[in-house]
Amino acid sequence: MAATLLDPAQIAELPQRLPAWRLQDGRLCRDLRFADFSEAFGFMARVALAAEALGHHPDWSNVWNRVSIALETHDLGGLSTLDLQLAERIDALA
Repeated sequence: MAATLLDPAQIAELPQRLPAWRLQDGRLCRDLRFADFSEAFGFMARVALAAEALGHHPDWSNVWNRVSIALETHDLGGLSTLDLQLAERIDALA
């Protein structure tokens, strides 16, 4: 199934559907903290596998025990169904 942009009503529902995420500058964002670098890196490896399976990859960064993630579908110019699917998979892994 091809990705489609989320409409304004779907975007308005995101805070209830994904409470750990915030909307910032048109992107879905989440910051996570782990016990140490190894745990953070292990989480990133699991997310990388999920992202690769979807063919959709996050903008993210890692500093020691912190991982910051931002999702948007650059090809479509906004938030799409792929961002929602990846956020839900990330939540399941967190």
